[in-house]
Amino acid sequence: MKLPRATWRDHGQEYCGVIYSLEDGMFYASQPSPLAPTVLVGPSKRKRCQPPLHVMDDRGRPMPWADYHSHPWAPSELSQDDRRSSLQLYDIRIQFDTACTVMKLVPHRHEDRPGEVFVRRGRTWVLTGYIQPEDKPSGRVTSVNE
Repeated sequence: MKLPRATWRDHGQEYCGVIYSLEDGMFYASQPSPLAPTVLVGPSKRKRCQPPLHVMDDRGRPMPWADYHSHPWAPSELSQDDRRSSLQLYDIRIQFDTACTVMKLVPHRHEDRPGEVFVRRGRTWVLTGYIQPEDKPSGRVTSVNE
């Protein structure tokens, strides 16, 4: 959140990266990068950021596990584009905002089972919704209370 425009709300910038593991069993995060055109003209909640397709690490062969991205405002849910199946590159998507709210999407890509949406509360992931198999293309979430 200390990167340029990372907290400028509607006039801000999203940053993306990849969480990956090496042969040592540890997890690492790539450097955050916008990797998309900056959207600064007027207020807009539609920011863009493309997670890298690969990571290079001199310590070994990176094995991508998840992508992450920031939103420059709070509160901020996972957007519909964040949830669409066609935009899922990895097994997990992490999103965080300026209030340090962290959300996780487990899309279950290539599986005929619901995707799962979680929010981090304390040291626990709390399930908040499902993306039914028929809703994966649109990213529509069904609340756990429905």
